[in-house]
Amino acid sequence: MTRLALLILLTCSGLLSAADRKQPNILFVFSDDHALMGVGAYGSKAARTPNLDRLAKDGMLFRHCLVTNSICGPSRATVLTGKYNHLNGFPDNSSFFDNTQQTYPKLLQKAGYQTCVIGKWHLESDPTGFDEWAVLPGQGNYYNPDFVTKNGREQVEGYCTDIIGDKAMKWLKEGRDQSKPFMLCFWHKAPHREWSPGPQELGMFKDVTIPEPETLFDDYANRMSPARENDMSIEKTMTLPSDNKLVFPEDKNKPGWYLRMTESQRKTWDAHYGPENEAFRKANLSGKDLIRWKYQRYMKDYLSCIAAVDRNVGRVLDWLKETGQEDNTIVVYSSDQGFYLGEHGWFDKRWMYEESLHTPLIVKWPGVVKAGTENTNLVSTLDFAETFLDAAGVEIPSDMQGRSMVPLLKGEKVPDWRSAHYYHYYEYPAPHHVAPHFGVRTETGYKLIHYYDRNEWELFDLNKDPLEIKSVYGSADYASIQESLLIQMKELQVKYKDTDPTAPPAKVRRTKGATKGKAKAKKKAA
Repeated sequence: MTRLALLILLTCSGLLSAADRKQPNILFVFSDDHALMGVGAYGSKAARTPNLDRLAKDGMLFRHCLVTNSICGPSRATVLTGKYNHLNGFPDNSSFFDNTQQTYPKLLQKAGYQTCVIGKWHLESDPTGFDEWAVLPGQGNYYNPDFVTKNGREQVEGYCTDIIGDKAMKWLKEGRDQSKPFMLCFWHKAPHREWSPGPQELGMFKDVTIPEPETLFDDYANRMSPARENDMSIEKTMTLPSDNKLVFPEDKNKPGWYLRMTESQRKTWDAHYGPENEAFRKANLSGKDLIRWKYQRYMKDYLSCIAAVDRNVGRVLDWLKETGQEDNTIVVYSSDQGFYLGEHGWFDKRWMYEESLHTPLIVKWPGVVKAGTENTNLVSTLDFAETFLDAAGVEIPSDMQGRSMVPLLKGEKVPDWRSAHYYHYYEYPAPHHVAPHFGVRTETGYKLIHYYDRNEWELFDLNKDPLEIKSVYGSADYASIQESLLIQMKELQVKYKDTDPTAPPAKVRRTKGATKGKAKAKKKAA
């Protein structure tokens, strides 16, 4: 028997080892706070995302990718570990990630992958499991950001999204062992608050009116107290000077992000915002007219930030095609959580309501994923680590809590896939006064939420009430459904070892000697 025939036989029989198989490259693009309605492929009429849309056209779009805890750092910790936050030690943004614990990059390294993370990290400790890394300290800055690397900290002149793109391209072209498969975490700060557009995107929505969501002026009449008591509204929480870019020449206390710009950058910025800001000042808006103005400014800035991410995704996709690596590269696009684009009058995330619970997920895998397909299973960011390992032919550790999506990517029906998703949010009261809660969301469209510090409950029938306007908890018509959801929730708490969910979460604290990239910044041109 020839070697080729033997390889074919072993491959078909499943006996070929991971070492003998050609492992696919993995490009994991991760943005921050990207709502579904900020992607054209998900139905947005306003978003300008041609490259994400072509990714969906060439791959699989997931309709129900749900997060386990809708907040930046904890979501990233779950993605890295394949575990809920009560186990990985990072339940809120005041936590410190234990970088000695098991993560999928470490396991891919052991399997022969070259690994790299560039962009937003937001886990306090230095990245581990990566051959190279260049990450933003904390949230980072849109203009002239600092980056922390193995060699210390440097400031790079330019626009953050483009710099992240430049660094990613440089590593792909020059910074790695070309004989090994790569895993590149291409992680963007955008479109996180304060939503500062880049020079190339300034004014791209100048003459556009963004449609308002139906619930922009929600009164929260049929929900529990947390919905009324939060601090994340466009009306009251969104600031005019910083969030809405109302900066005037005579202002004495200009926002830090504005002062960070170079003289040339500010000149370009002022040329765009200056005339609009003067028009706003003359209009003297109040009440709903002011809210509507803030909403339009917010959305145009937010969508402009996304357009820059999309443009840089296109750069890498084009490079993969030009270099002949497209067919052996898995491309994954997602975000750490969803975001409110005016729904319920809000911005930000945190809630178990649909807009922040859902996050985009698009996967292109030539030869495996059928182009232009959609999936409606309940998948989760909890599944990402397991999926990367499975795709690479690496054994999935038994203590990971998610499940590989590879069978779904292949278009297979998986009868025992999850029928319900468990969620747990912790951070309270700062910064947005969203009450801690846990709950369950089912594939049949029901959602049970428990605000455990207040002993308040909500139940939504998403089939009849997709905007989550009215809780039906305690209604006789939903008694059997409510009982079933309570049982499912308790079962999932046992399954995921969250058996004392109302107790203060255990989290990792900073230890003596732990680093945060505090070396003195040195300026460097992009």
